[in-house]
Amino acid sequence: MKKTALIIGATGLVGRQLLHFLLDDTHFEKVKTFSRRSLNISHPKHMEFIVDFENIDKWKKDLKGDVLFSALGTTLKQAGGKAEQYKVDYTYQFEVAKASAENGVSQFVLVSSLGANPRSKIFYSRMKGELDEAVRALPFNTIFIVRPSALKGERDEKRKGEEVMIKATGWFTRWLPFLKKYKPIEAESVAKAMINISLKDYSGHYKIADNKMLFEIAKL
Repeated sequence: MKKTALIIGATGLVGRQLLHFLLDDTHFEKVKTFSRRSLNISHPKHMEFIVDFENIDKWKKDLKGDVLFSALGTTLKQAGGKAEQYKVDYTYQFEVAKASAENGVSQFVLVSSLGANPRSKIFYSRMKGELDEAVRALPFNTIFIVRPSALKGERDEKRKGEEVMIKATGWFTRWLPFLKKYKPIEAESVAKAMINISLKDYSGHYKIADNKMLFEIAKL
């Protein structure tokens, strides 16, 4: 039976690739996107919902389908502070996941981050780890957390520091085998892995895919 996919974060680096692949994937008959602005994508399978994440009660009834893909996120600079970034990266994603589970969505695939740890002293890693732990209690049949390293791909905005880090990390991981888990990964590989995960019958309620596993799953 063909599936209905839900996406939040479809305007981001991984989310854009995810939407593109899902629209071309014959396993999915509908792809619902929930975003603050129009994606300007016309496709017979695409159902676009322009939403206010601050008022989820007004549209959570539309969060119905088979699998929720969550790739929502922002930077500290874009958000304007830790409180605002936490709202986007944690609160919005948790509330959407909670509403989706309550609506009967069976699968949840969440983009987290390498190093996510609820006890980390690093704000970003701690925030990601807290969300990973929080969603574990939600009543999905399957929850799959993907933890990529630095993401490669064309962004709408330039991030000089991140570009330098990706180049440096790529060089070090090429020559130092014990650093392979930090190898930068293409956003499209993460998106492919997320779709493959949703189509496989993985046993167990809660799974984590590290960076190395994502490279492998993307090739399935």
